[in-house]
Amino acid sequence: MALPRNIVFPPRQTEQPAARSGGNPTFSPLYRQIKDLLLRALSAGEWAAGALIPSETELAARFGVSQGTVRKAIDEMADENLLVRRQGKGTFVASHDDPRAHYRFLRLRPDDGRVEQKRSLPISCDVRAADAATAAALAIQPGDPTVAVERLLCFDERPIIFEAIFLRAEIFGELTLAMLEQESRAASLYRFFEQRFGVRMIRAEERTRAVRAEAAAAERLNVPISAPLLLVERRTYTYADRPVEWRRGFYATDQHHYYNELA
Repeated sequence: MALPRNIVFPPRQTEQPAARSGGNPTFSPLYRQIKDLLLRALSAGEWAAGALIPSETELAARFGVSQGTVRKAIDEMADENLLVRRQGKGTFVASHDDPRAHYRFLRLRPDDGRVEQKRSLPISCDVRAADAATAAALAIQPGDPTVAVERLLCFDERPIIFEAIFLRAEIFGELTLAMLEQESRAASLYRFFEQRFGVRMIRAEERTRAVRAEAAAAERLNVPISAPLLLVERRTYTYADRPVEWRRGFYATDQHHYYNELA
């Protein structure tokens, strides 16, 4: 019997990711499926930050796809700062230990372009019940425990940023003020979080707006009450798009500006 003329057969897919993927994934390009499998491996801790991952040939054999498909997945992950290619050495898991990543999330620059020495000055670290805003930001329930940190960022010993940082307690419950004081030489906490708690911050969402300094921020930043400040609210994610940090930073911008490069 002849087939109806309006039937269109889909193109045959010659490659299938290995059974490791599990279930019946919704349709997506094959390289994206491989990317998802690599992200699962990173999330599960199969390769630590800074570790060399298997070669494209090894990964192609593991997932049952072509080397070109693996390469496309890795290229996209490198563009997203999840992996780092090093000529002649291989591909590595991106790490906050890389000097190029130290100030990836710190966007404040001096107006005159000078190079400033940055130092973190921890003020407090304690466990607090999440209020509604914190719970929403961290995808937890109101009243759940969080680790709350207050600190100053000093540029050339002048306090420029006052931050209130809230962290998921099930990950950072052992964090103490003494630990933070040992890391005061570094402006970025993310290298410390990565090395001490095995958590890598891979992306962040920020909201910025102009505010007037309230008493706590004014005192910490040595500015008058109601002085203009920039409020930067950041939610930071680790693998599997899991929010693990929410911070509110008050920036003194009389001699600095918030810089962002758009491509």
